[in-house]
Amino acid sequence: MRTAALTARLRGDALEAMRRSTEPGRELDILVIGGGVTGAGIALDAVTRGLSTAVIEAQDWASGTSSRSSKLVHGGLRYLQMLDFHLVREALTERDLLMSRIAPHLVKPVSFLYPLENRVVERAYVGAGVALYDTLATVSGSKRAMPIHRHLTRKGMERQFPDLRHDAAIGAVQYWDATVDDARLVSTLIRTAVSYGAHATSRTELVQMQTTTGGAITGAEIVDLETGEHIDVRARHVINATGVWTEQTETLAGTDGGLRVLASKGIHIVVPRSRIAGTSGLILQTEKSVLFIIPWSRYWVIGTTDTPWEQELVHPVANSADIDYLIAHANTVLSRPISREDVIGTWAGLRPLLQPGTKEGTSSAKVSREHTVASPTPGLTVIAGGKLTTYRVMAKDAVDFAIGSRATTLPSITARIPLVGAEGLEALQRQARSIAKRYGWDRFRMDHLLHRYGSLLSELLDLVDADPSLAKPLAHAPAYLRVEAVYAASHEGALHLDDVLMHRTRLNYEQVDKGVGALEEIADLVAPVLGWGVEQRAAEIAAYRERAAAEEAAALEPDDATAERVRLNAPDLVPLVPVGGLEEDEPPRATPGRKPGAEADSPASPGPAGT
Repeated sequence: MRTAALTARLRGDALEAMRRSTEPGRELDILVIGGGVTGAGIALDAVTRGLSTAVIEAQDWASGTSSRSSKLVHGGLRYLQMLDFHLVREALTERDLLMSRIAPHLVKPVSFLYPLENRVVERAYVGAGVALYDTLATVSGSKRAMPIHRHLTRKGMERQFPDLRHDAAIGAVQYWDATVDDARLVSTLIRTAVSYGAHATSRTELVQMQTTTGGAITGAEIVDLETGEHIDVRARHVINATGVWTEQTETLAGTDGGLRVLASKGIHIVVPRSRIAGTSGLILQTEKSVLFIIPWSRYWVIGTTDTPWEQELVHPVANSADIDYLIAHANTVLSRPISREDVIGTWAGLRPLLQPGTKEGTSSAKVSREHTVASPTPGLTVIAGGKLTTYRVMAKDAVDFAIGSRATTLPSITARIPLVGAEGLEALQRQARSIAKRYGWDRFRMDHLLHRYGSLLSELLDLVDADPSLAKPLAHAPAYLRVEAVYAASHEGALHLDDVLMHRTRLNYEQVDKGVGALEEIADLVAPVLGWGVEQRAAEIAAYRERAAAEEAAALEPDDATAERVRLNAPDLVPLVPVGGLEEDEPPRATPGRKPGAEADSPASPGPAGT
């Protein structure tokens, strides 16, 4: 299989395929609305069944919930307390598939300590639960993907986590789950789907669904937010995978039916790895749920919260009370308490919480504790709920329901489809030493590159061979190479500086300055690839600076309402169309430096499609 690069030309081809879908014989089988992990998974599932497929996203890929998770691939240990063994087993099966076959470069094992306060009763209770967790994972596959749990004494626990308070626990149970860069998982799913023939455009928003006089959905009107062009798309089946935007998207179908979804905010804080001494993560029970302290690269991720979100859905933010809550709960077990000064970054995401039941007149295909697939009207399938780990199961359920009886002759095969970067990974890993020597990179740099790109690293090496200066680190963000910024624009569909700093790298929350110090250098690297002139380069830099300042200021506010007001002081460079579309007398908007309707050979920005 040839790996597709997400270029502007490929984006243009995708838009053209959607334009031509109104011609006889060119109707799409599946149009997916939403470019998070669920929508990306659905696109891959559908196209590998042989269905003509398109997926649109109103912002950048993974710009919503799917880039703001806890970055864990896990079975859900807490569900054992609810006796939901099927759900845990399903999630563990998916975890192990991702690690062993689908995305071994992206998904990596991580160990956690579950501190114990009681020497006998609690150790027996927690130990039995974790043993069952391991057993369900063993049942799920032919061979274990993770080490089995073990019991630690207080001394053993302190060796693993020296900064755990001596009086916080008498010992611990150590078990294993996995971590993933969630945004990279989504973009890799999109690239894999496109490599199999799917049409994918980001920065492309749904304006209205098209219906017959009887109310059946026959397609959609979409708008390319980069140019303002409106396009009619014909599709046999439209699948709504827009997460917290599910109900807003349903209204565009002109139906009162569908799923009910509420948004719940969860935030995470980032602390330098050197600030907390430990090699394993921690999982702690709180009065509300659980708190994770997760080792990740050069830092620790601490989260999460669970609070209702009643503000606008595009830009959730962490407020001061959220941050203080996480710090306070982490400090209950840390021998060297952390403070606000130790926090180098934050992010906030919205969970799509399914409400009981579906709206009147809605048929429901599958309901689980995690996700539901339903149809409010013929031709429209809606899926909501779920979690990152089980995206593949959700995608299968959505496509099965959309195509009905055809699912028996066109079953899902994604359990056997490696994502791009997985094929040839072992061979490249064995070449790592010689590659490192050739380009002057150390072992940590090679681990970083193989984890992010897998066997696609060869594409980055081609860019470096053409321009050796790209092998150097970014001057003000040395964790990343210059070539990674170029590759984000040339191969990964990044259209704006936001896309590079938020989703192709993690500079927005990995550095105290949110990556602002590296902006000029990154802009210089991506501008030639994206065809920016002086005006657009300046607009991109100014927009990201405003965003970073607004996010930093919002984190000082005491509550959601005031924090959100401060965040929204920074306008979006590519704003979304209000639900219901543009007014008749409102002209289409264009990104600075681009003319409405202009074609671009360089990766211009694809528009948001799933909000």
